[in-house]
Amino acid sequence: MHQYIDGEYRDGHGETGRRIDPTTGEVAETIRYADPTDVDAAVAAAKRAFPAWSALSPAERADAMLRLATELDRRSGELAALETAQTGKSLRMSTEFDVPGTIDNTAFFAGAARQLQGLAAGEYAGRATSMIRREPIGVVGSISPWNYPLQMAGWKILPAIAAGNTIVLKPSELTPGTSLIFAEAATAAGLPAGVVNIVTGTGQVAGEHLVRHPDVAMTSFTGSTAVGRRIMEMASATAKRVHLELGGKAPFVVFDDADLEAAARGAVGGSIINGGQDCTAATRAYVHHSLFEAFTERVAELMEQVVVGTPTEEATDLGSLITHAHRDKVAGFVDRARAAGARVLTGGEAPNGTLAAGAFYRPTLVVDAAQDSEIVQQEVFGPVLVALPFDTDDDAIALANDTPYGLAASAWTNDLNRSLRASEEIQAGCVWINDHITITSEMPHGGYKASGFGKDMSPYSLEEYTNVKHVLASREPGPGRPWHDTVFRVR
Repeated sequence: MHQYIDGEYRDGHGETGRRIDPTTGEVAETIRYADPTDVDAAVAAAKRAFPAWSALSPAERADAMLRLATELDRRSGELAALETAQTGKSLRMSTEFDVPGTIDNTAFFAGAARQLQGLAAGEYAGRATSMIRREPIGVVGSISPWNYPLQMAGWKILPAIAAGNTIVLKPSELTPGTSLIFAEAATAAGLPAGVVNIVTGTGQVAGEHLVRHPDVAMTSFTGSTAVGRRIMEMASATAKRVHLELGGKAPFVVFDDADLEAAARGAVGGSIINGGQDCTAATRAYVHHSLFEAFTERVAELMEQVVVGTPTEEATDLGSLITHAHRDKVAGFVDRARAAGARVLTGGEAPNGTLAAGAFYRPTLVVDAAQDSEIVQQEVFGPVLVALPFDTDDDAIALANDTPYGLAASAWTNDLNRSLRASEEIQAGCVWINDHITITSEMPHGGYKASGFGKDMSPYSLEEYTNVKHVLASREPGPGRPWHDTVFRVR
């Protein structure tokens, strides 16, 4: 059963699909997808649960979420194994990054539930006291992607429920397992039935019905920019709030005074993390021409040391991509770039031998691509890094900003002025200095331009999931108010 509605597992009523093991190409399980009636049931459960959950004190919600963090920690081994099984990422990645990151995020939002703040009360209009109330929105309908199934479930669910909302989450039909365990753990931790609901189905059926549902007050979506635009269109019919975290094409800018070894290692780690299936992954390395040859040589050497292998083996650095079709899509970008005159210094192919049956692809470094080529401008979403040289700092900033996206970026320099300029002028929601990919629960994650709007993680995410209400209490004596004379005068 792949639906979790009103505190219990249920069968879906839609079509039957198959989840394929990306490392072998074999069928791992069959899934009965949700249809609109299942989505209706989940939204109804969330709507019923909302009054009681939103009426709890922040401390009571925080206590429940701390118990959830403990329950997730208890099941951490199970979660890591399932995350790897359904995505093909290395077990090391699931164990050391995905699962502990989600547990930390849960504990963070337990504390954040008690820190919903507004402006202090004060007098701004004569003898009248103004104050701010932050109130939950209602039922949130969220859609999460397949690349980080557990973490993205947490990023959607946690700020929503911390603020007093209830939620219906539709995970990717490719990777629903850990989202379901998350909801099951919430029930085990004592969260009331209906606060967290999971519907597993396709975007065209379950996803669209969830976005269009009149009882859903807000939609949060992480995925491609094209689908994000479609969701905005659908949400406009009911004028619901929309939060979007969309695609990325992160620049990795290496100035001439950078630590070359640190930058090279950062480029490899930042480009192959999660198989490169990360909206913030390093994808475009812009390197000062004086360092370009040494940088690309060292990156190629390091990429060739990356162990591509079975995800459950301890030595494996890079597991498979999510599906064979996606691997072929990544390979198509590289093949077309090569045909257009770019050079592949390393990688650019799927491995042979025992890995040939899976959706594996080698870490790849491409040079000599044109700035306006698709491999530079479009999101590849695989372990592929394109390196291009630049001459001046002005060129570096201009090239970094020369895509529709603006989710994340990094700048590598030991010059304070350069680092401050890069952090100011690069158009991205996150700019790392001498690092790439590091995230923390306390800091916001979200984009500029075609990378969407709104924030995940941090106290800033609570802005997305609350309504701000101004309350004014007049302390003027008698029946009249000073502004009345402007409108009408009692004679």
